[in-house]
Amino acid sequence: MTNALHETASALVSQGKGILAADESGGTIKKRFDSIGAESSEDNRRAYREMLFTTGGAEQHVSGVILFDETLRQSGSDGTAFAKLLESKGIIPGIKVDLGAKPLALAPGETVTDGLDGLRERIEEYVGLGARFAKWRAVITIDEASGLPSDYCIDVNAHALARYAALCQEGGLVPIVEPEVLMDGDHSIETCLDVTTRTLKKVYEELAVQKVDLAGTLLKPNMIVSGKGNARQADVEEVAEKTVGCLTANVPAEVPGIVFLSGGQSDEAATAHLDAMNKRGPHPWALSFSYGRALQAAALDAWKGDAANLEAGQKAYLHRATCNGAACRGEYTPEMEQAAG
Repeated sequence: MTNALHETASALVSQGKGILAADESGGTIKKRFDSIGAESSEDNRRAYREMLFTTGGAEQHVSGVILFDETLRQSGSDGTAFAKLLESKGIIPGIKVDLGAKPLALAPGETVTDGLDGLRERIEEYVGLGARFAKWRAVITIDEASGLPSDYCIDVNAHALARYAALCQEGGLVPIVEPEVLMDGDHSIETCLDVTTRTLKKVYEELAVQKVDLAGTLLKPNMIVSGKGNARQADVEEVAEKTVGCLTANVPAEVPGIVFLSGGQSDEAATAHLDAMNKRGPHPWALSFSYGRALQAAALDAWKGDAANLEAGQKAYLHRATCNGAACRGEYTPEMEQAAG
């Protein structure tokens, strides 16, 4: 089982490839559909995901797709289960297994992620449905005025991430460990660096305590960026320098890959930052992507919930996947964006 986990983890970060996060919860996908004036019906959600999953050529840049529970159980218009459809294109199906961030007891303004209860049984079911890797997101909020995040919040989320990761490996899934330090707020890039460092140190302490095999995991962290409300926004090179420095100091070399979340960055910024980091390589781990909005936003806007726009939606998705695939190799250029036209 261990070798299979190692092979899957490595395959997810094979050169020039990354992960599509298509695991939006019901509430999140409704917001996305509201933005284009489309109803968030089960049929529309299925049609939208099928548009992405059947995009020709995407498999050259996308190694895996994180699915929501509903999506893993759905099939394409020809009756082929989505997991089998993805596998047929050489794309590895994954599953979001957490149940969302909930208020952390006795810690106003902070959250802990739910979903450990019954997780062993859900993992067994998801493996039966074709999933080969999983994702669990912890949320860390920076609020300097309130002294957040607290050590308490970091500790309980790191503990939960490690329990999830151990259960995944026991059940045959590669765990993606996602401790997201939010970019919301007016904090400096230095504060983001400090909080991310604290978080990653604790996460890897807990993973060691709980005997998680790091070679069969991936890390999905935030990049080190300025808070969205800060007047001084760090440039691409500073983001790349601080992010690579933070990861080098805190992520063991046994981890095969780091697949960044976009975290509310613009499509182009998320791509440019990833590219700048890879231009600084080689690194002990692959640096890749696990983007949701930064891969999907343009495709969603082009599709608009209308089957007549299927080709336009697929073209937009393939363009973003191509740009990010190039960024994984340190070969992205701003001129590539013009190809979208």
